[in-house]
Amino acid sequence: MSEKETSRANLHEQSADVEEFGEIAHERREAIRNAVERAERKQKPHRSEREVLAEARELAKEVEDTNKKNEASSRTEKRRGPITKRQRNASFKAQMNYAASEMSLAERLTSKVIHAKFIEKTADVAGATIARPNAMLSGSIAAFIGITLLYFIAKYYGFRLSGFETLGAFVAGWIVGVLYDYFSVMIRGRK
Repeated sequence: MSEKETSRANLHEQSADVEEFGEIAHERREAIRNAVERAERKQKPHRSEREVLAEARELAKEVEDTNKKNEASSRTEKRRGPITKRQRNASFKAQMNYAASEMSLAERLTSKVIHAKFIEKTADVAGATIARPNAMLSGSIAAFIGITLLYFIAKYYGFRLSGFETLGAFVAGWIVGVLYDYFSVMIRGRK
């Protein structure tokens, strides 16, 4: 699983937890509100402290039992099957809305552009093909070594560099990196 998928799965789990906690909190508030209303209806004008304490303990036990039932049901719901695409999209939208609420207007607009489906898919494809880590690393190393050598050679023999040398050395190193990735996948398999 890639880092992006892992982070999306983590975001989904976090947003699902937030939603569950919100539902549980709402249910608990309702249970407490109902218990208070029942207590107010049963309230007698002249009650002793013991009666009030006994009733409060009884209500607390009811609320605690309700909370335990809610926690048990939320745990079983969490364990059901894999995450669906709809759940993943809802979680992504919730996280994006939360993040956008913390951003300035310019940051929100930039985020909207970057996270447009077309641009995001294009970036994913480019990251999986063109911008491979081994290819970028080998291209950078080849450009550094190649330009260093060419600079000293040009200085020794007295000719000028055109500027294309850096790009050419990078492309040559990038090709070597892509070939390395290709052959390592062929030999070792995709891991």
